[in-house]
Amino acid sequence: MPGDTLHINNKAATQNTFDAIVVGSGISGGWAAKELCEHGLKTLVLERGRNVEHLKDYPTATMNPWDFQHRGRMTESFMKANPLITEAAGFDESTAHFFIKDNDHPYVQEKPFEWIRGYQVGGKSLIWGRACPRWSHFEFTSPARYGYGIEWPITYDEIAPWYSHAENFAGICGNRDGLEVMPDGEYLPPFDFNCVEKDVQQKIKSKYKDRFMIQGRWAQLTQPTSIHLQQGRAKCQARDLCMRGCPFGGYFSSVSSTLPWAKRTGNLTVRPFSVVHSIIYDEKKGKATGVRIIDANTKQSIDYFSKIIFVNASALNTNLILLNSKSNRFPNGFGNDNGLLGKYVCFQNYRGSTRGDVEGYQDKYYYGRRTAECMMTNFRNLHKQDTDFVGGYMAFMGAWRDRGAGAHAEEQIGAAYKEAMSEPGDWHMYMYIQGETVPKETNHVALSNDKKDQWGIPLLITNVAYDDNDERLLKDFLTQSAELFNNIGIKNISQHDNHWAPGRDIHEMGGCRMGKDSKTSLLNKWNQFHNCKNVFVTDGACMTSTGYGSPSILYMAFTARAANHAVEELKKGNI
Repeated sequence: MPGDTLHINNKAATQNTFDAIVVGSGISGGWAAKELCEHGLKTLVLERGRNVEHLKDYPTATMNPWDFQHRGRMTESFMKANPLITEAAGFDESTAHFFIKDNDHPYVQEKPFEWIRGYQVGGKSLIWGRACPRWSHFEFTSPARYGYGIEWPITYDEIAPWYSHAENFAGICGNRDGLEVMPDGEYLPPFDFNCVEKDVQQKIKSKYKDRFMIQGRWAQLTQPTSIHLQQGRAKCQARDLCMRGCPFGGYFSSVSSTLPWAKRTGNLTVRPFSVVHSIIYDEKKGKATGVRIIDANTKQSIDYFSKIIFVNASALNTNLILLNSKSNRFPNGFGNDNGLLGKYVCFQNYRGSTRGDVEGYQDKYYYGRRTAECMMTNFRNLHKQDTDFVGGYMAFMGAWRDRGAGAHAEEQIGAAYKEAMSEPGDWHMYMYIQGETVPKETNHVALSNDKKDQWGIPLLITNVAYDDNDERLLKDFLTQSAELFNNIGIKNISQHDNHWAPGRDIHEMGGCRMGKDSKTSLLNKWNQFHNCKNVFVTDGACMTSTGYGSPSILYMAFTARAANHAVEELKKGNI
């Protein structure tokens, strides 16, 4: 059993002992390492995938389209073998090295769920969308106010200073818009609207009092400050090739930012190819003492020991590890006295989109490949519930112009077509949803009783689905977005429900949620287990509800806050 300490080799224990262990090297794991190392803790970061170093391991970063064997596309045989990842946002021949193939880590889908993973040092911070709006107090209070979730144990005011802490270091661009529904942060200059977007913003402002189109808040260095230059990062070049790995460090990733910063302290050890098996619990000490891994290459089992443990393996893998961490004290999974571990898994709804044609502006264009989209803030169920659904939604939106006037010509070959392609075509506008979903006990993950992976660890079973509330919210978005487009003069409007399975949004959350009451949650307001104070969870697994704002910057803030609390508690001898 993981809790049995009689077999431990004392010499190995000494060699494998650190002040802190961080499981996972992605967005939240990198932040945990940075904060803990800065405070002087010898910290081990365990990553199940290969090592990736900034600059060195971005093989496609500067390649031209014609340099790729298939011009960026994947072969038919690859797509048939990998129906899951080939549908993921940003996946193509230029980014495939940062995604795992479908069969590399199978799982069991009781209901369709598309689990997108990135197993390497840096995790999905190398392939994330980079949107970083702050949550508002509405998102923290709505679940309890409207009865579709438990009360968050933390308020916006409590997390706001840590938002600032994360924004200043990571580098977030955006405008200070003074909106209650999407609070302002510490922003670098935003990417500006193009000419159509400027006019659309003004038209929306003139026709609606509750809807705001703003410049995107994105993890891009539009104007680096001293702290970013100290990290060795430079200005975003607006290449829009981010998911290949950015040689300029123009967008935030743990590989370009937090992990190198932690390494400078001399306190960081990163161990790739370390598949975490479980958390080791010592019943005599009444706390966790370490982490058991399986070496990905040798299949050897190795134990590492520490005073505090941060579990940041990404939401579903964190649930898998905790469910597999069984001992006499925790026979149903780590910290799982109330039986809720793996339950209340939720996600964000990305199913709906609306688009249309924009007349005019034929003498206007734009420069560069802007990496940030515009945002439409939520206007539903804020001060009161004003719809037949609970929760809210925001949207991403923007205007673009066809690459060439001849793009839709009947004849697509010859001199006339070539000449037509040298002239830009018509303008278009799009908008797509990012919607809140309701945490439900029936949406859960569990461990298989009979199926194991190549390292002998049980496969994860996913049982997650949309519900009627999700459908009503989606319908409202489609209706409202089409009406808005019509009201501001956009033509040929079309709506689309892509019917994605949950998971493809890559914003899975929950399973090990925070809360005030140990009967209804697993973590307290500091992201500590209620019943084991030296283990922290600060990735998406900790989320009490999904909100409608992109969650990654909140994970960074939670992690920094929890790590600093852990250091203080360690100094006081409380953990």
